[in-house]
Amino acid sequence: MSKALSKRFGEESMDRIITWLEMQKISKDVALLDIGTGNGVFLIELAKSGFTNLTGIDNSSTAVELAKAIAEKEEVMSLKLQVADFLHPFPKLSQYDICIDKGTFDAISLSPDHPAEKRSLYQQSLHSVLKEGGMFLITSCNWTKEELVNHFSEGFEMLQELPTPKFQFGGKIGNSVTALVFRRK
Repeated sequence: MSKALSKRFGEESMDRIITWLEMQKISKDVALLDIGTGNGVFLIELAKSGFTNLTGIDNSSTAVELAKAIAEKEEVMSLKLQVADFLHPFPKLSQYDICIDKGTFDAISLSPDHPAEKRSLYQQSLHSVLKEGGMFLITSCNWTKEELVNHFSEGFEMLQELPTPKFQFGGKIGNSVTALVFRRK
């Protein structure tokens, strides 16, 4: 993915999710987990929007250190940032009201080592960390709506598809990105 496309994907994804959360009048103290937080910028934007119970995990210690440095520079000290492998969550990662994924499922799916097994572990982990009735917001540039609905059909119901940019090629219209909201059953 080019830097420009990656930047646009990230910024548009953040804006789309924050707008959706605000339109749903989601409580600002909701327990929210950012899966694969990377540099933590999304959590910082959520904090600046008034959200207060924010946790970000990433399996890269370098990414988590960078996220902590950026949060400190932005004077956002309330974030909980930790190194964790989402495919093998530990007890502290439990009972979130909302989980958000902006590309981590894509990265896991592209793994050369046992991708189907990793997708299954991801779904199990998601089910274990998300409260019953909790919401899962996923943004993917690799999976279609139908594929995501099929993958998360066990234990989750799709609530809404968020609007994303469209393109036309060969007379067909498609989306370059898919953004869906699921609820844990």
